Amino acid sequence: MSLPDPRGPLSRHLLEHFVQSPHEFSSPSPEGDPLGSDDFHLALYLCYELHYRGLTGVSEAWEWNPSQIAFRQSLEVRFEDALRSRIPVESSNGDIATRLRAVTETDSHPSLADYMRFKSTIEQFKEFVVHRSAYQLKEADPHSWVIPRLSGRAKAALVEIQADEYGSGSAERIHARLFANTMDALELDSDYGAYVDVIPGVSLATVNLMSMFGLNRRLRGATVGHLAVFEMTSSIPNRKYASALRRLGANGATDFFDEHVEADAVHEMIALHDMAAALAEDEPALTGDILFGARALVDLDAAFASHLMSSWAAEQSSLYTSDASAPLSL
Repeated sequence: MSLPDPRGPLSRHLLEHFVQSPHEFSSPSPEGDPLGSDDFHLALYLCYELHYRGLTGVSEAWEWNPSQIAFRQSLEVRFEDALRSRIPVESSNGDIATRLRAVTETDSHPSLADYMRFKSTIEQFKEFVVHRSAYQLKEADPHSWVIPRLSGRAKAALVEIQADEYGSGSAERIHARLFANTMDALELDSDYGAYVDVIPGVSLATVNLMSMFGLNRRLRGATVGHLAVFEMTSSIPNRKYASALRRLGANGATDFFDEHVEADAVHEMIALHDMAAALAEDEPALTGDILFGARALVDLDAAFASHLMSSWAAEQSSLYTSDASAPLSL
């Protein structure tokens, strides 16, 4: 992934060091809203990318450089603390499957999927796809970090889900590849990381959440809760996104969304009962974190949806620009 332009002191500080050989550097005090700041979440996203496919022109030795890890952890602490301060502490009592369903059923935020299905323009749908490319072009990878951190039933269930995400042995059916095909069909750039310069912090935060959970073993319960609700809330919205594309005449771009309608309907039961409920039964102490991961997903996805719909209601682009007066075109 090519290096983006900095958005403030945090990302500028990081990028100034990344273009040099690995060395020791001090971490500045994190600034900005830890739940949506453009600068904050770009800096954190760049730290995490070192663990995925790397950054063009940046030495791979930066991945485990102590200064970089210290910088990343300073951001993670603020991010996690901000999330925990607005998400109620959960007890370990009660059936986890019932409680996870309650998390999804009590979400009263306006539906982005309904808006996309009935009202979106093709330009707005393209923006939506650009936002989602930060995750979908590496779909499943953040959750895969937790595989060696689980055992028994929960591990087997997660691997079953991930095998489907990775195409069940067919490279052309890997879900990230299907999303790239959607981008190609919409005449967007499907290269990994091509749009990082225009993806705002509120969108990067949803991906950073998965990476933070997956890369920290102590948050393995949160990863499982996140994935469970991710799968539980995927099938119906993806059906609506596919309907939106057909309404807009982009029939050739629906394969990714159609695939998720069927696959995630199956994954929902596996994730809920065989993975999350099994983990809660085997490790009851993780119940609170399972629910925390689920609620954090709902919380940040609601902020993402609100950003898109409020931007479009104001007849503005939902993508990031350093110059608010400059129009954006994809």
